[in-house]
Amino acid sequence: MGYEDLLAEALRLGVKVRERELSPGRCGCYYEPTRLIIIDETLPDFARRCTLAHELAHARHHDRGCDPNGSKAERRARRETALRLINPTEYAIAEQMYEGDSYLIAQALDVTVQVVEDYKELLHDRVAV
Repeated sequence: MGYEDLLAEALRLGVKVRERELSPGRCGCYYEPTRLIIIDETLPDFARRCTLAHELAHARHHDRGCDPNGSKAERRARRETALRLINPTEYAIAEQMYEGDSYLIAQALDVTVQVVEDYKELLHDRVAV
């Protein structure tokens, strides 16, 4: 799923997407009262795509504001982003090829290391259940 596809989804949801430079450490933010997503314009393309997918998860659930501190909404958005952006077959191939190295897997799948780590956690949770 490309960035343009995600922008089209935002349009269908009635969510505005703006890009501008954010403070260090902030990649994006969703603000429910105005249905606005802000993405840091200085991010590389792959990170902008991951951030937009993440913020769209917040928008689909009408989450209130930005709360990066492990809230239920944040965990849900991270889980949905990982499931949406990672193809299970491509992940399995990359994991075997790169012996589980999250950085190399992220490069191969064109996602952030965070998305790979979230996907790994999902796999671990499913095996544990």
